[in-house]
Amino acid sequence: MEAVTEGLWGLTDYHEKKGEIAKAVKCLEAICQSHISFLPIIEVKTRLRIATLLLKHSDNVTHAKSHLERCQVLLKSIPSCFELKCRTYSLLSQCYHIVEAFPAQMQILSKGLELTVSSGDRFAGKLWFCNFTSQLANALIIEGNYQGSISTLQDGYKWASEMLCPELQMFFATSMLHVHLMMCDDQSTTETAIKNCNELWDSIEEGKRQQCTGLFFYYQLLHIFFLLRICDFKNAGQHVETLDTAMKADMQRNRYIQDLKTELEKVNLSLSHTHLNHKEKSALSRKQGQLLQHLSSIAGSSSHGKTTLEPAYFGNIRRALEDKLELAPSPINGEWLPKSAVYAVVELMVIVLGRPKGNFKECVKRIQSGIQSIQDELVKLGITDNVGESVLQRSTMWMAGVYLMLLMQFLENKVAMELTRSEFVEAQEALVQMRDWFVHFPTTLQDFENIIEMLRGQYAHSVGCYSDAAFHFIEAGKMTENKSTQAMCHIYAAVSYICIGDPESAAQAFDLVGPVYNIVDSFVGVREKTSILLAYGFLLIRQQNLQEARVRLATGLQIAHNHLGNLQLVSQYLTILGHLALALHDTGQAREILRSSLTLAKKVCDIPTQIWVVSNLTALYQQLGEKGNEMENIEYHTKKMDDLQKRLNDACSSIHHIELIDRTKIKVNPNQEVDGKRFAVTPLRGSNLDIPESVGLSHLTSSAPSRLRDLDIGRGGKRKL
Repeated sequence: MEAVTEGLWGLTDYHEKKGEIAKAVKCLEAICQSHISFLPIIEVKTRLRIATLLLKHSDNVTHAKSHLERCQVLLKSIPSCFELKCRTYSLLSQCYHIVEAFPAQMQILSKGLELTVSSGDRFAGKLWFCNFTSQLANALIIEGNYQGSISTLQDGYKWASEMLCPELQMFFATSMLHVHLMMCDDQSTTETAIKNCNELWDSIEEGKRQQCTGLFFYYQLLHIFFLLRICDFKNAGQHVETLDTAMKADMQRNRYIQDLKTELEKVNLSLSHTHLNHKEKSALSRKQGQLLQHLSSIAGSSSHGKTTLEPAYFGNIRRALEDKLELAPSPINGEWLPKSAVYAVVELMVIVLGRPKGNFKECVKRIQSGIQSIQDELVKLGITDNVGESVLQRSTMWMAGVYLMLLMQFLENKVAMELTRSEFVEAQEALVQMRDWFVHFPTTLQDFENIIEMLRGQYAHSVGCYSDAAFHFIEAGKMTENKSTQAMCHIYAAVSYICIGDPESAAQAFDLVGPVYNIVDSFVGVREKTSILLAYGFLLIRQQNLQEARVRLATGLQIAHNHLGNLQLVSQYLTILGHLALALHDTGQAREILRSSLTLAKKVCDIPTQIWVVSNLTALYQQLGEKGNEMENIEYHTKKMDDLQKRLNDACSSIHHIELIDRTKIKVNPNQEVDGKRFAVTPLRGSNLDIPESVGLSHLTSSAPSRLRDLDIGRGGKRKL
């Protein structure tokens, strides 16, 4: 029977290399279904192989789980086989995780931990302990047990320390940092976790660091998320530049490796020809050796070319090892996200930091690149515009959830950018795409419902539909329990009410601003504070309390300038302060402030603010009797007004305009509605990606104020476009 086993296993290898997975599985199943009994250990190894093939190359998690559960039963009668038992427990845990059988997962992980503890102090036992610890921490997070997850990761960190393995210590330290970020606990605790990660990373030898690319991206991105959360954009920018450089270098390296592999394949093909003479064959053999040596030197001792029975923790998709960013040594091998998703996040960070500075050319390129790469991945998963989550396998949705959420982040930033530069039709199209993806994947993308509603408010405000905008902002606030997002929704709604201009709307604005103003110091960072000071300053102006408004606005300007780096927001602050200086007859300061504001408004292509600034500069030149400057400004004002009016007309005549401002909720196709728990746990919403609210919407503090073009301090009323 040993010969039969070896023959079928060898045939399995042959079919797998050819990509004939169904034939490979049938070869293995022939052993399991045979009327002749094989040794239990043979059956265990065979079923393990079947489960691995199914997990790597299909959506048949249930079938894989059945084979692994049979392995577990068989292994009870075998006293040793430590490695096989650990592999079985690990794979079975992942199956339970995918089908969301979390109690069963906890139970199997507990068995795995008991096994590793009883195995003694062997190095392999400690590695498997780290494997099970990592999976258990992940499962605890999904159940919302953050403290339990931290405690579990600390156990793993302790064992990694005993093993004198700084890379493994770094893995657990970074995982703990991730949990602290999701817990949103006090800033000092998170800063301590970051400091620990920095020290550990520095302790890793330079040569080994180059083999820890996945870990490097993981901890750097988590650090960036924290810096964005506390609005430390300057330091965040430095880390993003570092990651962007590393990403480009890795992409270039992989392209070079692929070119070498292609050349090696050509050489191998040439060597297979029988008509070669000795000289030709020797030359090709030398070239083959050189290419192999070159490939080996470039790949080093990294994961390239390594094989392992363990599939990646992150889903089970057909990806080559060079397309993975592994976080820890075997048998852990876990990914945070697929490499393509990690690279998309890096591009997203470039956009998030570049958009407020007006780097639109680079942002457009990154948005196009990011969306294209994500759509390519979705197509590989069988997801197109007309496919919904109700018809997809659970494991497919587990993978797709990450890409869909990233796609929504890119589209969200595109909407924000297009509204900033008054490209209303482009903003419409991106917002409609967000809506359509949400309709097709309402469970997976449920966290984006309030964001879409908020963006509908931004769009309505941008085209002058202030009452509709206020409605959507208030509705968006009802759709989230996040206090920061609720505060921003109320601030935006207040700004829209201010723009309406009547006493009743002003009173509604006060009702919204007051409660937020009273608790503004409770928020992390300064995002909410700069926005509330802007809105509060406008309300004080409405009350003709100009001196108090000036103090509040000057405070807000200083904070925005020092911490946010948002040129549009700074431009808006300067414009209002220029208004105030003009109203208070401080013409010297008004001229200086308004010119600075116009420069920034041009930088970010903010046409409404440009019109607003020029209008006030014209009034300034009238007061000073500078006829030449006045006429020049009137001409510029007319040109910009005509341009803006054309853009508004194009937007309002679009088929999407009414449906976007309409005061109705987005309707989800009943055929797309699925069990609320079926896809509720995705890697993005779980422990794998915690993009903080500073990504996307939180930077939209700039969009609403930029449309406050109809406030005229001199007359205290509304000016129609």
